[in-house]
Amino acid sequence: MFLKNLKIAKNGDIIRNISFNKGINLIIDNTKTKDRKESGNNVGKTTVLRLIDFCLGGKGENIYKDTEFKRKSNTQIENFLKDNIIITLILKDDLSDDLSKEIKISRNFLKYSKKIQNIDDENYTNDKEFHKKLKELIFKVDFDKPSFRQIISKNIRDEKNRLINTVKVLHGSTKSEEYEALYLFWLGINFDESARKQKLIVQKKIEENLQKRLRKDSNISHINQSLLIVNKSIQGLELKKKRFNINKDYDKELDELNTVKSDLNKYSTELSRLELRKDLISESKNTLNDDIAKINVGQIEKIYKQAKQFIPDIHKSFEETLIFHNQMIKEKLKFITHELPELEQKTKYLKNKISDLLQREKKLSEKLSKTNVVKELQETASELNKQYEFKGNLEEQKRLWEETLEKMENILNELKDIDEGLKTNNDLIQERVSEFNKYFSEISYNLYGERFILSFDNTDKVYELEINNIEGNLGTGKKKVQMAAFDLAYIQFADALGIECLHFILQDQIENVHHNQISGILTKIVNEINCQYILPVLRDKLPEDIDVKQYEILSLTQNEKLFKI
Repeated sequence: MFLKNLKIAKNGDIIRNISFNKGINLIIDNTKTKDRKESGNNVGKTTVLRLIDFCLGGKGENIYKDTEFKRKSNTQIENFLKDNIIITLILKDDLSDDLSKEIKISRNFLKYSKKIQNIDDENYTNDKEFHKKLKELIFKVDFDKPSFRQIISKNIRDEKNRLINTVKVLHGSTKSEEYEALYLFWLGINFDESARKQKLIVQKKIEENLQKRLRKDSNISHINQSLLIVNKSIQGLELKKKRFNINKDYDKELDELNTVKSDLNKYSTELSRLELRKDLISESKNTLNDDIAKINVGQIEKIYKQAKQFIPDIHKSFEETLIFHNQMIKEKLKFITHELPELEQKTKYLKNKISDLLQREKKLSEKLSKTNVVKELQETASELNKQYEFKGNLEEQKRLWEETLEKMENILNELKDIDEGLKTNNDLIQERVSEFNKYFSEISYNLYGERFILSFDNTDKVYELEINNIEGNLGTGKKKVQMAAFDLAYIQFADALGIECLHFILQDQIENVHHNQISGILTKIVNEINCQYILPVLRDKLPEDIDVKQYEILSLTQNEKLFKI
């Protein structure tokens, strides 16, 4: 899929109509930076990339919120966007074929009943359904993992992680198994077990927490030994009770009392199990709530100002990262606490049953205490009931242990089977990596005289991608070239293997790249690849040998900003 057109409209009136070409597409900031009173900022060149990202399912808040201080918004831009503004993006299979398939995406910045989120004029108010439909239309797949937003992350390099990392392009809290699913997809390896593997790892963590909680009270060996002792004690007390010569009525009433006590034990055991489950959920909930980071941005403002002097390219605020992290935690909270209402209802029912049984037990005990029965018999019966109650608690602990151990064994066996299944693809994975490196190393060599190499390794039972750099740490400019080489090579690789992909790359901050490499990318490399390379850039930062007019799709200045406000 290629970018065909991006429109910004208000009440049907077109504010901007940007058409994209195959090859280089420059969004030029023509601000005269030599004039000290003007700067090349805030004209909207990077906003074009973010509007495209917004149409492809992004939140869009980075268009009007401060990238460092998330609570600070450009109220003028925010109010403008929320005033009947509709962004429309058209994707096309083949720009040279008028009859090729198109996808029309329209979104606004409003919520609830006023929210517009259309694909080919059909509204998808649910974000998950919107992403799922785009994934089906563009990538021709319908499985859950990796997500649509994860798949396209490397195509839109406008935020911190994607501007400083070549392959680790997702949020900093992303787990290795999620990256594994993404990397396999990029390589065109159809591995349907990725989603199941991620769910199993979550379940494994739950069982580990349960075992940790159970281990605070006892372990399975101690429980088994305790059961042997309590069973022996019960046998002795039962024999002792039989020696007493008691009347028939007392025996009947005592049996009834024992039945009540047995029921009390059963319901108390069940209540304990439910309370334990509630406690585990509450602990997980509290842990997650503790993970919701709260930072006083004012306290770290000075740190960021100092950091800016050493790392000018900081685009993502620490608070922004925390907000994203908190949103992920809240989703987990919903998943973990969904069964709490049902547990509350069951515990309420059991407490009522126990209360009724306790009253019945009290009446029977009082009645029996009035009969002419020796005190020793009462003490024996009381001790016997205590032993049965103790036995019930031990058996419930044993059941929980055996259940969680069985679950853990099944989870580990399933994970082992999944990993073994993945290993059967080792040769294919290495073959795909070799095919990718054929393009990656060639492009990087043409740009820097150095061949970057992608490798794929199984670390801690999870496959990971990494790039081997001969020189170790790369400077900012060279890192940007590595990203460009990777992204361009991927399009060549995908086309060669018939893998569905986006044929456009949105790259911000190209100014950090040396003129030699910028010229190489713009005048040679991109022209040899079936792609679009969209760059927002200051005119003064481009090499003099670049024919800007040939590639320019949009010109902006301080007097002619993107939104014309």
